[in-house]
Amino acid sequence: MPQFSELSLNAQISEALASAGFATMTQVQADTLPDSLAGKDVLVQASTGSGKTIAFAVAGLNSVDPTDYATQLLVVCPTRELAEQVSQQIRLVGRQMPNLKVLTLCGGAAMGPQIQSLKHGASVVVATPGRLVEHVSKRRLSLSSVKVRVLDEADRMLDMGFAEDIDLLFSLTPQNAQTLFFSATYTPAVEKHAQQYLSNPVTHRQAEEDVQRPDINELVYRVDDKHRIHALKGVLSEAQPQKAIVFCNTRQQVSSVYEDLAQEGFAVKQLQGDLTQQQRNEVLMQFASDSLQVLIATDVAARGLDIKGVDCVINYTVSEDPEVHIHRIGRTGRAGEKGQAFTLCSETEEPALGRIERLKDEDLERKGFQSLRFHANRIRTPEFSCIAVSAGKKQKLRPGDFLGSLTQDAQIEANDIGKISVQSQVSYIAIKQRSVKKAMRQFREGKIKGKRVRARKLQ
Repeated sequence: MPQFSELSLNAQISEALASAGFATMTQVQADTLPDSLAGKDVLVQASTGSGKTIAFAVAGLNSVDPTDYATQLLVVCPTRELAEQVSQQIRLVGRQMPNLKVLTLCGGAAMGPQIQSLKHGASVVVATPGRLVEHVSKRRLSLSSVKVRVLDEADRMLDMGFAEDIDLLFSLTPQNAQTLFFSATYTPAVEKHAQQYLSNPVTHRQAEEDVQRPDINELVYRVDDKHRIHALKGVLSEAQPQKAIVFCNTRQQVSSVYEDLAQEGFAVKQLQGDLTQQQRNEVLMQFASDSLQVLIATDVAARGLDIKGVDCVINYTVSEDPEVHIHRIGRTGRAGEKGQAFTLCSETEEPALGRIERLKDEDLERKGFQSLRFHANRIRTPEFSCIAVSAGKKQKLRPGDFLGSLTQDAQIEANDIGKISVQSQVSYIAIKQRSVKKAMRQFREGKIKGKRVRARKLQ
């Protein structure tokens, strides 16, 4: 495969890619970057995990002058989680560019800090549509200097839910702004809609043989609504996943399933639109750090989440949209791992399941739910707890600072310390249950890099 070093890139971007271990381009990067770096509009269809984010981050940042705080690169995403992940990748690619400011603007987060940050400008803005429209309409942000505009998950961004917002936002960018659309799927209607924003675009589609098929074993349980929750408990106690995502069609279902599973003693949290950004972050950090077994979500979480090691996905209800089903089960079996997907389907949901089978071009195996048994004594207890510490990058802290303090000062075995995520003003540390008291004592009585910090165990 071609190397990034073969491209005509800003030297600081090349250095950042090399130091991050990115030498060889993925297929989608090799296919698209020559065109996007040449200033052409592109429409890209490639599967999840193919390297799309790095592809548009490199192309976009190559046009950015970090000494100019006017917004030059605009990336619009459908969900808060995806926007945060995209921002992290852009910061990684641009970390050698001095004074590069990347600002994430999402709904659900406090408005005040965003307003303050906007007063100082930002060369790169990554945002969800609603919050971006709000800031633009209040004239806190101008899009008149945008050189490159990107839609990530473009099929979602151009559907009826976001179409009006995108139309408004793009009308406020210069007519000659370069446009990059990236998505795993495009319906004919969405692709036709996309053409109105593109000028002589180059279309790149991942070749069928280059698409790595996830190794997912899929099974359908025939249920009736009365026994649906029993079937879910049976699947969880028999499959015993370390991490499982349960998808529901409505927020009401999410809340109901959450209450039922929590009452039984499952380590479970819900992820849905009513949560604040901090609550969502904490739930996702707990799940990623193996301190939760079950995450229950609406389809807002089916896109953009990149959580490693999800053993199985369970569709509590069948999605009406076959492509949503594909995105749901795509949360497992990632990066060459094996995955399991279970779907609970009633007689009235069979037509929707039939549409899924036609899209997948395969018949899904069915079983009766009566074969499932719920064993309360087989509920899996998470190995880790997640601790939130009220200090992060702004306090000049790094993962190694926490690791050193916990292993040397608190005498905790390194094997008892799991994932450490250091964010702007908060850090999350996964600690094995047996060492949680020691860790909390260290945070309470000791110091991290000479600093006192406050910590709390996420429940």
